[in-house]
Amino acid sequence: MKKIKKSKQKNQGKQAQFANIKVIGVGGGGGNAVSRMSRDFLRGVDFIAINTDHQDLDVCGVRQKIYIGRNLTRGLGTGMNPDLGRQAAEENRSEIAESLHGADMVFIAAGLGGGTGTGGAPIVAEAAKQAGALTIAVVTKPFAFEGSQRDRIAREGLIKLKEKVDALIVVPNDRIFTIIHKDTPILKAFEAIDDVLKNSLRGIVELIASPGIINLDFADVKNVVQDAGIAVIGVGTASGADRATSAVNLALNSPLLETSAEGAKAVILGISGGRDLKMSEINDAAKVVAQVADPGARIIFGAYHDRSLKPNQIKVTMIATGFNGNQPNSLFSGHLSESKAQGVFPRTLKSEDDGREEKMSPTPFDSKHSSAAAKVKSSDGGSLGREVVREEKRFEKGDISKKESDIWDIPTFLRRKKK
Repeated sequence: MKKIKKSKQKNQGKQAQFANIKVIGVGGGGGNAVSRMSRDFLRGVDFIAINTDHQDLDVCGVRQKIYIGRNLTRGLGTGMNPDLGRQAAEENRSEIAESLHGADMVFIAAGLGGGTGTGGAPIVAEAAKQAGALTIAVVTKPFAFEGSQRDRIAREGLIKLKEKVDALIVVPNDRIFTIIHKDTPILKAFEAIDDVLKNSLRGIVELIASPGIINLDFADVKNVVQDAGIAVIGVGTASGADRATSAVNLALNSPLLETSAEGAKAVILGISGGRDLKMSEINDAAKVVAQVADPGARIIFGAYHDRSLKPNQIKVTMIATGFNGNQPNSLFSGHLSESKAQGVFPRTLKSEDDGREEKMSPTPFDSKHSSAAAKVKSSDGGSLGREVVREEKRFEKGDISKKESDIWDIPTFLRRKKK
């Protein structure tokens, strides 16, 4: 009885140390994302929707809502005017700041290229930083068919937002066409885009909250993400032969992200599995990351047991930052073995009409082959006394247009009607 009581107190102490995380959806697109994500997410994460459109806010499925700019827009939205979105957020800045009180980490979801998301997101980010929170924004760029006006608005908005956040993750909406079939329903397509935010957040929460064999905590995440600029967060799960390298390659190769982990100067690598997780598998996964990252990259890793995984599964969560200038629009792929692998995004999407599987289009990849050594450190900063040696590996370059590769081309979630 005494032993059980002691263990319980220890667990309660751990829970008290968990980071306070808030997820803010700004505008119609951001609100849609957090509404869907809040339905099946971890407890302990607060979801907040902020909008000028009163009708849109009413149907948003989160508990905490902040209606901004009632004196400016009278509940009718901003009509693609980011100045109006900014003024609306300024009008309710104190209410926004109050909602962020006590937050250790804030995720902001917004579609750039419209009014409320583009104009309001930088104000929310500024309030989050002033509250002392680590601030990460996940934004989308619009479909090409949305036109040059949204493109221009989004470019200007992105520059302002980047100055206010610690880290920025970019999702081009046009990338959705690489993973869906022509008959895929629109709601299913947008759910895949929202999964970028959901899995990025879930991955970080699990890194912070899960008891570790080799422990990672909020301080490690903060050390890598704070004032980082462009960031890449990926999650991959695999089983079977070469499961570790398969999982890390899936984490590196999200087809929907604007940037890759190439040249990252700081990487957090979290590896979870059952009691059969081997030290050699951790080394194999770290080697793959070392091949992609900068030769002098600081790679911090952690390992923990995850009871939610199926037998023989391994999950890899990767956070990469520290990029110089604009990242090339490239994605990385190592050779996947014949293991069963499942990444952040399914390799096929099923049609709701007939249940058949819809195959993904091939995703272009680009990388450099290299031979260098990168020192891998444990989360406490101590050297493990071994080096992860980069093995020469050749990757084929994808045919990616110069226009796509512009990292500053960052507009919006497509405005969607809710049913």
